[in-house]
Amino acid sequence: MAKSSRKFKDCDTDFRAICADIDARRFAPIYLLMGDEPYFIDVLTEKLSTSILNETERAFNQIMIYGRDTDGGTVASYCRQVPMMGGYTVIIVKEAQAMPQLEQLSAYTSNPLQSTILVVCHKEKSADKRQSLYKSVLANGVVFESVRPRDYEIKDWLGSFVRQKGLEIDPSCIELLINHLGTDISRIGNELNKLLVSLPENNRRITAVEIETYIGISKEFNNFELCRAVALKDMKRAMTIADHLSRNPKEYPLLLTIMALFGTFREIFIVNYLRWLQSRKGVPFPTDQELLGHLKSSNIYALRDIKQYSQLWPNTKVFNILGLLREYDGKSKGIDTGGKSDAELLRELLLKIFIE
Repeated sequence: MAKSSRKFKDCDTDFRAICADIDARRFAPIYLLMGDEPYFIDVLTEKLSTSILNETERAFNQIMIYGRDTDGGTVASYCRQVPMMGGYTVIIVKEAQAMPQLEQLSAYTSNPLQSTILVVCHKEKSADKRQSLYKSVLANGVVFESVRPRDYEIKDWLGSFVRQKGLEIDPSCIELLINHLGTDISRIGNELNKLLVSLPENNRRITAVEIETYIGISKEFNNFELCRAVALKDMKRAMTIADHLSRNPKEYPLLLTIMALFGTFREIFIVNYLRWLQSRKGVPFPTDQELLGHLKSSNIYALRDIKQYSQLWPNTKVFNILGLLREYDGKSKGIDTGGKSDAELLRELLLKIFIE
């Protein structure tokens, strides 16, 4: 199948709409939750499994099945059962992508019962849109396609996630979380939910203090601060931070550190190129809002730093650094490491950035 052209922001919008319908008890008879981003599928499944029936009803009328343990015909038979004591019969199929003869389920989804709510969780990839199952659910229920975000889409999502909880977050903390947790929104969501549970009721703003206290990310030693030290050419501080990160490889894997550095130098390269267009071609330098578009960012507060960094690094040097980072991206995955540890590789990379 061709890769989906669906955009992450549309996925997030649809996710919120489905959540609102569930909260209002507007249930569809069938939900096909599919795609390669598990976070939304997991949240919707949990919400449906706890919202449709109360605890007593769930004991009699809710069935959880795993795809590898059943087939389409068996699930269809469960779906045709009449609920005990009124209400709904709820059938939740997890890991449906592993179900033999999944397409047989279309015999039911083409003509579903209004007393049954079927939730089909099809992770890792989307169901085949050419098949009857997909088409019949689209006609009679809800199809939700969950796609992974691109790196530049994480910041907007994270800020929106926090605002939906009625909280504010410092822009620098968004960078801090992303540089520490990467682009895994399941992990980001889980860590933020832990923070929100622990946050005092009278505190509605997330700062570096709360992140260090409740998530455990150091305010001083993290990927965000490393990128800042490198971009400011503060070699001593960069090496100190790198030493701390290397002593905590589970929290700060080398690959994430390299991705964070690559993102910083990519932005520096773009700003320098736009300045070159201004000086050599007479192209007006973009406004801050236009520059955010070029950088694919929504963090207006970070622009001042990026402009400052770009003045310290000519693009001839940045181009070589981006090449270095690509090389060490491979090394972080075990390619041509020469037997060096991740700590040695990081130190070697930083020395090359500063000295070569």
